[in-house]
Amino acid sequence: MNPADPTIAPGLRSWVESANAADSHFPIQNLPYGVFKPSADAAPRVGVAIGDQILDLARLEQTGLLRTPRPLFAAASLNAFMAAGRDTWRSVRGQVSTLLAADTATLRDDAAARAQALVPQAGATLLLPVEIPGYTDFYSSKEHATNVGALFRDPKNALLPNWLEIPIGYNGRASSVVVSGTPVRRPNGQIKLPNQERPVFSPCLKLDFELETGFFVGVPNGMAEPVSSDEAESHIFGMVLLNDWSARDIQAWEYVPLGPFNAKGFATTISPWVVTMDALAPFRTLQPRQEPEPLAYLRHDGQHAFDIQLEVSLRPQGRDHASPIARTNFKHMYWTMAQQLAHHTVSGCNTRVGDLMGSGTISGPDAGSYGSLLELTVNGKNPVDIGGATRAFIEDGDEVILTGWCQGDGYRVGFGSCAGTILPALPHQ
Repeated sequence: MNPADPTIAPGLRSWVESANAADSHFPIQNLPYGVFKPSADAAPRVGVAIGDQILDLARLEQTGLLRTPRPLFAAASLNAFMAAGRDTWRSVRGQVSTLLAADTATLRDDAAARAQALVPQAGATLLLPVEIPGYTDFYSSKEHATNVGALFRDPKNALLPNWLEIPIGYNGRASSVVVSGTPVRRPNGQIKLPNQERPVFSPCLKLDFELETGFFVGVPNGMAEPVSSDEAESHIFGMVLLNDWSARDIQAWEYVPLGPFNAKGFATTISPWVVTMDALAPFRTLQPRQEPEPLAYLRHDGQHAFDIQLEVSLRPQGRDHASPIARTNFKHMYWTMAQQLAHHTVSGCNTRVGDLMGSGTISGPDAGSYGSLLELTVNGKNPVDIGGATRAFIEDGDEVILTGWCQGDGYRVGFGSCAGTILPALPHQ
């Protein structure tokens, strides 16, 4: 964290009044980036969330109020901006912070310019913020890995021998990453029922959410150019909420010997606003102690965890409101984002601008902090109560909503929400 960074000062306020509310996810200290359409027939462009508004960066760039090395924001993704590099990221953040500050008159006192530059979030369409060339999902919560290992293996040996030595991960499907609000169809697949000799083809009967975060690579590395743990965070552009939907029964049958395939490839939902590492800097905290000490390439000094409060809510079909079913914190993660990226590249694997890395399910130390229904219900044996309804796993029509924020002194740096509603499976034979 750079304590001299004026964009993260706790006392900073904006002339956009909704941004100054104590419970707003998008105060002036946040300034997350996203892609939106102000109307149905408008072209996509890049914006910044501020309170309940969106600051149209393409418009500011066109009018000269925002200086960039080349046009970056009249675009359908953040990729060109991310590829411009860290100096440009910080220059733009500084300029936007100044324009939105309460004591800057440029837009505050120019009603016509303000009307063109600000778009109400409620009337805009939020799009997938990044063109994602690759997606990797990790398995980095010790509590989650222990819970799952205890369910399906010897509880005394819940963690496999390699888990405490390397950030376990697998390559997922970038093609099926969707933005919050996109409906998700229940997958069909092979399921092996305990009382049948052969598998059946069926809709998933154990559909689950996975409470995760994700980060985007902004500075790529070349082949045979590994990124060190100490340097890794300088390659990260920002973070999103991530729900890596999981078909538990399909996965149970297919995962031996090479891991999940159809059970995880049908959909991954992310939040539309990318919160930058600069905005998250004040919320650094010490990561859990790692025993045994990692090998040298996975070691890093300082604080590499982040105090991000996370919550899962579920709205059963036909209900008007959602009820919270789990609360946890990103700071519980055993393996850090820096270690994940260092391990991903240590073999010589290259990354590209826009690559997405999922944290893996984030669970805390007690039952109310588990990041999946698999854990919350003990694989469906103990259904959870949701405002009078019960769920062992997700049913058709249910909406799952993830949210998260960092609590500052009188303000929050939030991620908004990451939501998806389940549609019935396609007809099958």
